[in-house]
Amino acid sequence: MRIKARLTVMNFLQFFIWGSWLISLGSYMGGVLGFSGIQIGSVFTTMGIASLFMPGLLGIVADRWLNAERVLGISHIVAALFLIYASTLTDFPSFYIAILLHSFFYMPTIALNNAVSYALLERNNSNIVKEFPPIRVMGTVGFVVAMWVIDFCGWTQSPYQLYVSAGAGIFLGIYSFTMPAVVPAHNPEKKSFASALGLDAFVLFRRKKMAVFFVFAMLLGAALQITNAFGGPFLDDFKTTHPNSFAVQRPNILLSISQISETLFILSIPFFLNRFGIKRIMLFSMLAWVLRFGFFALGDPDERFWLLLLSMIVYGMAFDFFNISGSLFVEKEAEPTIRSSAQGLFMIMCNGVGAIIGGLASGWVVDHFTVNGVKDWQSIWFTFATYALLLTIIFPIAFREKK
Repeated sequence: MRIKARLTVMNFLQFFIWGSWLISLGSYMGGVLGFSGIQIGSVFTTMGIASLFMPGLLGIVADRWLNAERVLGISHIVAALFLIYASTLTDFPSFYIAILLHSFFYMPTIALNNAVSYALLERNNSNIVKEFPPIRVMGTVGFVVAMWVIDFCGWTQSPYQLYVSAGAGIFLGIYSFTMPAVVPAHNPEKKSFASALGLDAFVLFRRKKMAVFFVFAMLLGAALQITNAFGGPFLDDFKTTHPNSFAVQRPNILLSISQISETLFILSIPFFLNRFGIKRIMLFSMLAWVLRFGFFALGDPDERFWLLLLSMIVYGMAFDFFNISGSLFVEKEAEPTIRSSAQGLFMIMCNGVGAIIGGLASGWVVDHFTVNGVKDWQSIWFTFATYALLLTIIFPIAFREKK
């Protein structure tokens, strides 16, 4: 019981760090630092760039040379120091580099956190499939709590959000060093760097079904970055027309409903996946993205506030039905010898290449519909909704699943 409690704290802090700034940083960059849409989108691509190779690189360090909990602790502390540095910067090139360096060390901690959790639960003779999900859900709770803290303190457009994240990161870094040791496995068949990056799994592209799946995984990964980068700036722009509305006064609270919805939809995945299969589940996800963006386009903080709420609710389906179900699909389709590499490839396509494309493309779209500093948000969101709709139309034609 003690190790489960310790892992719960670790997972809570892991995502508290991210939730402190991920959703609100766009508002800070646009409203305070004066960055353009393409600059904001570029900053969010840093997580995708880091996800291409850093998890594999630090994973090899933890597999071969240094205890996983120590790699986790060092990574969190270094990432936190780069956030503190970023909080002092106001020019785009320096700020971009600081967040990029932060991402190099934070993004691998997500996989390292899972690795440490799995190892300690297994050592504790726990059923990982049964025991880990409740522990991991506390990570989402930590993400939501962080958003609420930043919102209630009035720091959605303040560098203090970075200080909160950095403080939690340093604390978790130190806390990680107190966890039971997860020593490198003495395995004569050491995993290569290419294998850690998921490159072994590129053989899956020889199968048309899997090639199509990974391409659409990349395209849906791009959709995720859009609301991460511009959900906050969108609500912030209502301050001129609805200054006293809940959406303007408490933007992070409203946006956090998306994460709350995410935790609920996770529970429905087994039912939907068994009943409808991966193809329909992916279609549900794409339709949910259409609704997510469409509700944003039509909603406002006054008479149509309910549309903003619906947008937050459908996010759970849009994210979970793609990310979680997609991971399970890859696990089922990949041969046992390349399953780890296949999961790595799935993450590269979604959180790496997809995130880079989404960050850059969404920034370009926002700038395209910005005239004299005024953003045409309805056209912006309808453009994104059209993108998701095209994916919804093309996917069932391109992806063939055996009955």
